[in-house]
Amino acid sequence: MLLSLNWLKDFIPLELSAKELAEKLIMAGIEVERITSIGGEWKNIIVGEILDIQRHPQADKLVITTVAAGARRLSVVCGAPNIQTGHKVPLALDGATLPSGIKIKTSKIRGQISQGMLCSEQELLLGDDASGIMILPAAAPSGVSLADYLGLSDTVLDLSITPNRPDCLSVIGLAREISALLDLPLALPQTTLAEGGHPIEQLASVEIRDPDLCPRYTARIISNISIGPSPLWLRRRLAASGIRSINNAVDVTNYVLLEWGQPLHAFDYDLLKGHKIIVKRAKPDERFTTLDGIERVLNNDALMICDAERSVAIGGIMGGQNSEVQAGTNAILLESAYFTPGSIRKTSKATGLSTEASQRFEKGVDINGVVPALNRAAALIAELCRGTIACGIIDRYPEPVSATAPIILNGDRARSIIGLSLTTQSMKHLLERLHMSVETISQNSLRVAPPSFRVDLHEPEDLIEEIARLHGYHAIPPTSPRIPVSDNPSSKTQILNARSRDILVAQGFYEVINYSFIDPNLLSYLKLGESDLRHNTVSILNPLSASQSILRSSLIPGLLINLRDNLRHKNNSVRLFEIGTVFYAQSTNPLPVENKRLAGLISGSRFEQSWNMPHVEADFFDIKGCVETILDRLYVTSVKFSQNSYDPYLHPHNSLLVEADNKILGSLGELHPEVLEKFDISQPAYVFDIDCDLLYSIAGEQKGIFIPLPQHPAIYRDIALIVDEHLAAETVYRALTAFKNKLIAEVVLFDCFRGASIPSGKKSLAYRIKFQASSRSLTDEEVNSIQENLVAYLAQELGAELRN
Repeated sequence: MLLSLNWLKDFIPLELSAKELAEKLIMAGIEVERITSIGGEWKNIIVGEILDIQRHPQADKLVITTVAAGARRLSVVCGAPNIQTGHKVPLALDGATLPSGIKIKTSKIRGQISQGMLCSEQELLLGDDASGIMILPAAAPSGVSLADYLGLSDTVLDLSITPNRPDCLSVIGLAREISALLDLPLALPQTTLAEGGHPIEQLASVEIRDPDLCPRYTARIISNISIGPSPLWLRRRLAASGIRSINNAVDVTNYVLLEWGQPLHAFDYDLLKGHKIIVKRAKPDERFTTLDGIERVLNNDALMICDAERSVAIGGIMGGQNSEVQAGTNAILLESAYFTPGSIRKTSKATGLSTEASQRFEKGVDINGVVPALNRAAALIAELCRGTIACGIIDRYPEPVSATAPIILNGDRARSIIGLSLTTQSMKHLLERLHMSVETISQNSLRVAPPSFRVDLHEPEDLIEEIARLHGYHAIPPTSPRIPVSDNPSSKTQILNARSRDILVAQGFYEVINYSFIDPNLLSYLKLGESDLRHNTVSILNPLSASQSILRSSLIPGLLINLRDNLRHKNNSVRLFEIGTVFYAQSTNPLPVENKRLAGLISGSRFEQSWNMPHVEADFFDIKGCVETILDRLYVTSVKFSQNSYDPYLHPHNSLLVEADNKILGSLGELHPEVLEKFDISQPAYVFDIDCDLLYSIAGEQKGIFIPLPQHPAIYRDIALIVDEHLAAETVYRALTAFKNKLIAEVVLFDCFRGASIPSGKKSLAYRIKFQASSRSLTDEEVNSIQENLVAYLAQELGAELRN
């Protein structure tokens, strides 16, 4: 909301500077985003009076004027044909730069000195007239600043109005607020209507067929109008508020919208078939071309303003091309109505069309302000367009809204909540400054009736907030809150969540927190099968946007979006993780299944860039090592990695399932190139996705058992086994560790070989085995015996052969 201080001063005697006013508003809960001064573009441009006009001796189309600039007399060469002696005109002095960009300096024109320039409307960007010099009223004082005289100098506050305060989306609404804050008198504009001609009921009719969407519709007719440019004062006020001037009739509707906060619309009366207005729902898939030239497809939730044959406007949002006011319009039907906020919000969102009118209707306008705004606009249009207002008003109000029930305010409760020792009468005075009707019930109670334009006041707490705000938050003494100390221990889940975070942060990961709402298209990018549980998504009934219309069933899409955004900002080495909830819809239960999951992602360099570290790209083993570290630090035993057939978004030859206690905890691996392409990611990435609920259920407790360092030497033996190509190294490792011999202390795979010396369909896996006893030194003979038994065991279990 842009607020012109010049306009505001029409209603309250404001003496504060813009900065001081901004501070007051901010402390009252209205954010001021910026303060802008306008009028500097008219510096060194003043009001001049033409005292004399002489022909230019060397140019037939030029004249030499003598212009009074206050006490000074200046000689100015001019070629405009419309000037006369005694005219008051804009005079640009030496050193001025016109808003159109022209720089003025004293110079010779055809041998004659010209000490400035007389300006047209177009050169000053005050209008489109370039045919001659702009003629000012005769009463304009010579020598004064043109900006000051025409009110071009102004200060505009850019305000951020919260959704619960639609009354502040107008100059009068803000004037009410500021008058209450500063305890200043408020003077509302006085409207005088000069009606004439036929009664309006003989000229037009209005029918409301859907009062649930339009409880009130009012109209007036102004005839014999002349459409043309608006006066300068009106154009300047609209420009200061960020609205483009169109013509005098339409400009008035925008002016009153800004002044009163009540949207209006002007129809060309002669273009309305049957001179009738019908307010009703749209037909399913009805097509309608709005004023911006775009054809909109509507559903039957939209409210249409129709004549006897067709739709002429989308109610509360935008009019149509088939009834717009044009240069040849002779009469208009002026609409002022109240539309249900929910209906306007839905239609605005469905059509993708947001206007100044819809923004106000969807937050809630004052249903009792409909007629005053209509009368104000009708009077201005009649004045500026030189028209005649038809006698009477059409006011269709099928079910008048009853006044809001008074709110009972308890003084003691208010004092307790605010922390101030205000008297009940002081509270009454503050509320009356906010234009509320207040009645004293007792020494400690007030009966308060909020005005109809304050749609945000419903209960005592709302009034208490108003009292605190108006009295001043700075006046509330600071106190320390009482915080009860609880000795409740953290739950196992909280402890393990914190431990998991610490483990990942120690490995260079950053935690992310993504929205639980995602775009349904993201799941299709993951190549999930039709029967995949993650397709059972929960739809949001009223999503903020199509890209946030379902609850997530996987954390992976969010991490990939994070990676994509980092890459776009040239952060090419990324380690991220998230602990969050995913949701699966149930056919037998309206509530979804909630599952806590832990997911992580690695992409880019293995190490941070440094002079003493090599540049090595992270790979599959980085993500696997990360998962192994998590499981190890959470004391998960019996961990098993096996071939992945569950997550199609992972590379089929570079991914694994993670199992423990015969339960699938999740998966890890390289992302499939097709998935990366869908997410617009141009470098390899590796992820893991773990079921936290399962993981934490099998996580062990840290054992405080010290194992002494070995006192006897170990013996190492290397064995190379030839096994079938399809046999996973994990299977061989499990067989080695399952061999029942307490002297085998450690088994490590150090080589995998395929070559000419290895039969086709086979591979060689080489393991280093550590033999060690805690109480004695081992001999070669007993180690050889154990090794022979081990090889025989592997041959029996896996068909493994000892490679020579």
